[in-house]
Amino acid sequence: LPMAAADPQVLALAAQVTESGEQDIPLLLLKLKGILSSPSLGCEESKKIKQDMYDYGLTQYCLLVLKQDHSRLRGSWATAAQLAEILSHCCVGLEMKEDPEEFYKKFLPSAIDNLLVLGKRLQARFIRAIKDKEKQDFLHWFQTVTDAICWLFGGHIQLAACVLQNDRFLQLLITDDVETAIIMMTVLHNILRINSSVFLQVDKATLHSILDELVYKLSSTTNPAVGSAATKLLLVVAKLSKQLVQLLTARYKGLKGLLNKQWTGKGFDRELNQLLDVLYLEQSNGKGEMQKQHQAACIIQAMWRGFQTRRRLKKLPQAVTTLQRSFRAKREQELQHLAKQKEDEALKLHMQLQRQRAMRLFHERQLALLERVHASQVNKYMEEMEDKSALTIQRFWRGYRARRIFHQQKQSLKEYKAAVIIQRTVCKFLEKRRRRRPLSPWKEPKGLTDQQRLALQQKVDDYIKLHPASQMSEEMSKELHMQAQEKLAQFLLRSRLDQRAAQRRETLLAQVNTDVELLMNAPGLAETTEKDIGVFVSRSVPVATKARQSHNTMLKYTRWPWWKKLGDEFMEDDVIPDEALNTELESLFIGGRK
Repeated sequence: LPMAAADPQVLALAAQVTESGEQDIPLLLLKLKGILSSPSLGCEESKKIKQDMYDYGLTQYCLLVLKQDHSRLRGSWATAAQLAEILSHCCVGLEMKEDPEEFYKKFLPSAIDNLLVLGKRLQARFIRAIKDKEKQDFLHWFQTVTDAICWLFGGHIQLAACVLQNDRFLQLLITDDVETAIIMMTVLHNILRINSSVFLQVDKATLHSILDELVYKLSSTTNPAVGSAATKLLLVVAKLSKQLVQLLTARYKGLKGLLNKQWTGKGFDRELNQLLDVLYLEQSNGKGEMQKQHQAACIIQAMWRGFQTRRRLKKLPQAVTTLQRSFRAKREQELQHLAKQKEDEALKLHMQLQRQRAMRLFHERQLALLERVHASQVNKYMEEMEDKSALTIQRFWRGYRARRIFHQQKQSLKEYKAAVIIQRTVCKFLEKRRRRRPLSPWKEPKGLTDQQRLALQQKVDDYIKLHPASQMSEEMSKELHMQAQEKLAQFLLRSRLDQRAAQRRETLLAQVNTDVELLMNAPGLAETTEKDIGVFVSRSVPVATKARQSHNTMLKYTRWPWWKKLGDEFMEDDVIPDEALNTELESLFIGGRK
């Protein structure tokens, strides 16, 4: 608490606020208005009371109450408007010597923000109100709040920039309602009147938004009060700085015409003419500058055109050569096209003549045959000829259709075969990788409990009792073993003999196939020579022939497309592709007879 003696009224009110409930605090704070408006107070006493109010937290209470929803509090929005007025009067004239940063940089900007929030709420309810009494009340409270804002930044000039840069101020200004728009433009006029330099300190986005809204109000309404307020504001802005005048003329090119056509003779011609004079003066100055820039641009364009012309003249011989070459090429193409057309027409005419000649010969043969055929056989002959003609036409049509279907399905069949080979190769690769996969580690089975072990042993004993084992002597076991050994030896001997017989049959079959192929390719007896006889005597020639055929087969195999040889990538190194060689080598006989 402060060391100096406080005002008893402030002290008593602070005690009541501390002890009262939240609903009663706003009504108690209204007593501050009577304390501040006491006629017996002088200048020093008023400052002392405001300092006591701040020190005892009454001013802070007013700020906190403004943040609440006043539609649920006692006294509603009228109390809120009065508290806004009390807050502004408590802050104006108060000079903080202890902790000034807290007051000037935090408390006062927060007060401005809360007052703007309250003004936004009152403006919204005024627009939504239907009854005239409600609209008048909300408009009166809104006017009270804006007066409090003007009073506050009038006592603390630095708050003018805070008001302009606040987003809620711009939201309050951007409205289609006439009454609140006029009030907000009055607030803006007071800001420029109190601190005219603040308009040059705000950022460009805020400045452009404010000017856009003022020009929009001039273009979208016909209300003289709105037009007068907006025109006066633009005049004040234009008188602030030459940069702002340049901004108005450059950003809003149709502003002068709008002011002349729409707002002349509306009751504020003096301010309107002053604004037009400023804009026209800037335009005339700008025209001189524009004329200089235009002359400079003309000189630059003339120099550039001269440079381009000289460069084109240097390239003219090459361009002429290129043009002549292109013309000759185009003329050659046209001549070739005309020659091709003539050849096509000549061929067409030749085919037509051949067709006519063939038809004439056909008719002549028909007449000759009719002269030789008996009259009773003419109909039968004509039917036979029609049948033969129909068969010929059908045969050619079926051949044409089959060829067309084959060409259509050739590519799809090739793709199908390739897909089958790729799928088969991938399946082989996956199977091979699956085989190479290491076995999972052996897991020891879960042990049996004592109870399970006893039950299993009981089942084993019961099974042995029901199925006793047959008794066999040692001599019988040895005899049975000897019999098994003899049968196994006989089986192995027979299998070896069968294998040799099979190899013998395969060898003979290969020799027979070789001899048959030689006999099929042998010349006749009249043309036989000693060299041909040597082929059947010696086996080296067939072996060389088969080796050459095998070599050609391997070359053909290497020329296969990649998808046919895809399976070889996943084969073992010591495995030979049997599918490609078995057909050619299965009849090869190498070596002599057994």
